[in-house]
Amino acid sequence: MKFPEPLVEGRLIRRYKRFLADVRLPGGEEVTAHCPNTGSMLGCQPENARVWLSRSDNPKRKLQYTWELVETSPGVLACVNTARPNAQARHAIESGVVEELAGYSTVRSEVRYGEEKSRIDLLLSGHASEPDAWVEVKNVTLAEGGRGYFPDAVTERGQKHLRELMAQVAKGDRGVLFFLVNHTGIEEVRPADHIDARYGQLLRQACEAGVEVVAYRSALAGDDGNPTGRLDLTEAVPVNLEP
Repeated sequence: MKFPEPLVEGRLIRRYKRFLADVRLPGGEEVTAHCPNTGSMLGCQPENARVWLSRSDNPKRKLQYTWELVETSPGVLACVNTARPNAQARHAIESGVVEELAGYSTVRSEVRYGEEKSRIDLLLSGHASEPDAWVEVKNVTLAEGGRGYFPDAVTERGQKHLRELMAQVAKGDRGVLFFLVNHTGIEEVRPADHIDARYGQLLRQACEAGVEVVAYRSALAGDDGNPTGRLDLTEAVPVNLEP
């Protein structure tokens, strides 16, 4: 899986109003890019950071550029476009990269389910010996000392998703929380108890109830620290639920 077109490099001036970012391009031109991330983006918007934008020639779009990647520290990249992880996870599952979710013949996206009226990111069905798997994908970009944390802000929506997954497990299906590590500096994933203690409690409760947790890293950067242009998932990352 790769970006459809080469990315445009620039320097971050500021992010504001959640969905906007001003970026200075190499020639000095300043552009406003769409920031497709509703989270706090904690640690992912350093002043004057190198960033990479995708560009669209669609005349109906208000903004030509979309913010995709940021260099959080020298040679370390993160993907901040939260519209990417579901497609990344689906591509990896269908390609057989995710061993824990191999063997399903059908993958559907955004299926309505649950008493709290949610939409599951991916619903896997058609396995010869396993029940349907309800997969909730979470983008992990908050890094502290090599550890990745989720969430980066209090998330009532994320808490709801954990409750919904537990309910599916109680019905006899699989509930899977998929941490997609879109940050090259993260070596393990942990619940961010220091940010959302309730989420951490619910995550551990969900695991005790049979919800599975997996984490896979995205290949964003080459050996030189520059973008590869690819979003493929390459390897599993440990999940540590210790308080």
